[in-house]
Amino acid sequence: MTEKLSHQSSTKIIIMQTLLDFVQNNLELFYVVILSVFLGIEVISRVPSVLHTPLMSGANAIHGVIIIGSIIVMGEASPDNYLVLTLGFIAVIVGTLNVVGGFVVTDRMLEMFKTGKKSASKTTKEN
Repeated sequence: MTEKLSHQSSTKIIIMQTLLDFVQNNLELFYVVILSVFLGIEVISRVPSVLHTPLMSGANAIHGVIIIGSIIVMGEASPDNYLVLTLGFIAVIVGTLNVVGGFVVTDRMLEMFKTGKKSASKTTKEN
């Protein structure tokens, strides 16, 4: 029993050491990510609410890049690597939903600004 606990704790130590080594070797990358988060929050908080929907629907359409990337990763993965294939499949599904959702939101938003012939003909018939 103590052998099993000792093995588990040594495995956790190895994983933690590997994680800390990764962070230490890529510290600049973490600085860029943290600064990007703060910059993104600052930029989005200053966008007027009128522009928020078109910008977000356009940003959702950028998920096409994620779809292409996940298809490439799935194509390069070995057939017995189920983790990569599953994560790639989930990325394709979620990315596709986000792209379609972005276009649906954009279409609904543009419908609000259209001056339709139906509404003009209704007002002339009522008068």
